[in-house]
Amino acid sequence: MRHSFLVTIFSLFVLIASSCSSDNNIGLNNPYIPNYSFSIEINMNLPMYNNLQYPSNAVLITTNGVGANGVIIFNAGGTYRAYEANCPNQYISACSQLEINGIKAICPCDNLEYSLFTGLPMGEGEYPMKPYRIEQNGSVLRVFN
Repeated sequence: MRHSFLVTIFSLFVLIASSCSSDNNIGLNNPYIPNYSFSIEINMNLPMYNNLQYPSNAVLITTNGVGANGVIIFNAGGTYRAYEANCPNQYISACSQLEINGIKAICPCDNLEYSLFTGLPMGEGEYPMKPYRIEQNGSVLRVFN
C-alpha cells in the first residue's frame, strides 16, 4: 500500500513538473513573425513622438526595416514597452498590422485585442505580442532586436 502511494505521489510530481514551462520566450518564438535585426532611436522631443512622454500613450512606427511590420512603443507609466506591430497570430499580410486603440492594440484580421501594458491577448489568441528591447537615455528611446 505504501509503495503504491509513493508511486502515485511521484507520478503526480512528474506530471506537474512536466506541465510547467517558462512563458518568458513565448512571444520571441512566434512562428508567424520572422526575427529581423534592427535598431532605431526615437527622440520624444520631436512633435511626432511627443505624446510618448505621457503615460498610456502609444506610437506606431512603420519605418522600413524596423520590425517585421513596424513597431509599437507604449508609455506604461514610468517604463516603456516596445512590441512588434504585426498581429501575433497572423502571418504578415495586408491586414496584419496592429492598430492602436487607447491602451490596446487590435488586429484587423481577426479583431483580437492585446493589452499594451502586458502584450497579452484579451481573448483566445495563442501568442502574445512580440516584445522588443528598449533603452532610455533622457528623451531618447532606443528600440532594438
